[in-house]
Amino acid sequence: MTFSFDGLRRWPDVEASDLVAADAADRLLLDESATARSTATDGGLVVIGDGYGALTLSAAADGGRGIRVHQDPLTGERALAANSERFGLGDAFASLPLAPELLRGARVVLLRLPRSLDALRDIAGLIAAYAAPDVVVFAGGRVKHMTLAMNDVLREQFARLDVTHARQKSRVLIAREPHDGRDPVPSRATHDGIVVCAYGGAFAGASIDIGTRFLLEHLPSLADDAAIDFACGTGVVAAALALRHPSLRVLACDQSAAAVASAQATAEANGVADRIQVVRDDMLGAQPDASATFIALNPPFHSGSAVHDAIAPRMFAEAARVLRPGGELRAVWNSGLRYRPALERTVGPTRQIARNAKFTVTASTRR
Repeated sequence: MTFSFDGLRRWPDVEASDLVAADAADRLLLDESATARSTATDGGLVVIGDGYGALTLSAAADGGRGIRVHQDPLTGERALAANSERFGLGDAFASLPLAPELLRGARVVLLRLPRSLDALRDIAGLIAAYAAPDVVVFAGGRVKHMTLAMNDVLREQFARLDVTHARQKSRVLIAREPHDGRDPVPSRATHDGIVVCAYGGAFAGASIDIGTRFLLEHLPSLADDAAIDFACGTGVVAAALALRHPSLRVLACDQSAAAVASAQATAEANGVADRIQVVRDDMLGAQPDASATFIALNPPFHSGSAVHDAIAPRMFAEAARVLRPGGELRAVWNSGLRYRPALERTVGPTRQIARNAKFTVTASTRR
């Protein structure tokens, strides 16, 4: 069958000119890997980092079956599932965690290069540890997002690395002859008594970004009830709440698989895993209306590499849905983004708690 990139949709299906469902790097990856894919048996192809399904569904349209797929964001998984139904290819692939079963025996791997070198190191180590000895890895991206350090990371795990010519500002690295593979291990660091654990794909790694650090300084005292760390990242806020309030139960949620794994490791490292439930969720989709009394949020303002100002307002609306009347959203945000009117409109009365040279912390009370 003929696969049409134009039919791909994002999840959620929002209009944003800076978020594309397929690009020139996807097309170059597919062209460079065409011969290798044609010889791969069912179950031999693995796709990692497929934005909305362009790589997976194109490979399936070319006859690929038993394709194993890993996408870090849950929104990517849902876009792939929805697009596969649209094209009638839902039985051609399975979505899996970034774990040994994703790579075991793989002969061909298509990889959209992550921005983080640590994330690439985690992926390369798993491929080298569990893929077939003759595996060929096609790792591609937009030239503006690629660095020579990516070549060095791949050379740590592969004896041979070839580089394609650039086409339409995209390039592919082709890695062969894996060696010295390993399972990912989270990095660890201690900050003011909190142990932070981070797998390679987690934002800020085992450090604490300055926005989260400012929020930590201005968290309120809470009753022995329950709280939500929304977009939890490595779970720093959830761990801090649990450590400060020995009877508090915390829900930590994020759509990133790397963040969820990191937050679970952070909870365990701080001895509070029995009171922190970590879940992978799109926004707060699994939480009932009017079910929470306190939510902490440091909203991201990027989707992949693109600055995208529609993310935070959607998160504010989700927080408003889940908060009980009188419940509080404690948020930190870059002061230049001027989110206070949106918080007032979406959640309720909003007051400034603190402000420094870059960030503002606010408390919004649910109407």
